[in-house]
Amino acid sequence: MSVGGRRPALPPGTVRRVARAVLAGERRDADLSVTFLGPLTMRRLNHRYKGHDAPTDVIAFALPAPERRLAGDIYICARVAAGEARRHGIALREELIRLVVHGVLHVLGYDHPDGDGRTRSPMWRRQERYVDRLA
Repeated sequence: MSVGGRRPALPPGTVRRVARAVLAGERRDADLSVTFLGPLTMRRLNHRYKGHDAPTDVIAFALPAPERRLAGDIYICARVAAGEARRHGIALREELIRLVVHGVLHVLGYDHPDGDGRTRSPMWRRQERYVDRLA
């Protein structure tokens, strides 16, 4: 697993620990890259791949890998995450852990609806169980 990009707002060791805990909990294995981006780069990525012309907190891509091994890239914008953390009255560290968990679950194939149903979805409930344990 690699952790790169801007100076990570979450220490690389914490990112690795969280991602590995989710993979172990899901009894899966994957090669993952977690990259922290600024809002301008995240906005470009979000526009190009999701059609939304604004920065977002996390985007994850499952990638084809040799020998049917699962691989994925996870991109996190700490500035957007900081705004979400303030809005919800939680620590930035907890929100960043949530985003790592969220990204890993997406790479593993989990999904959620957009809008109000998002936080009631099975993926969200699974995510929050990991966050409660790991944050």
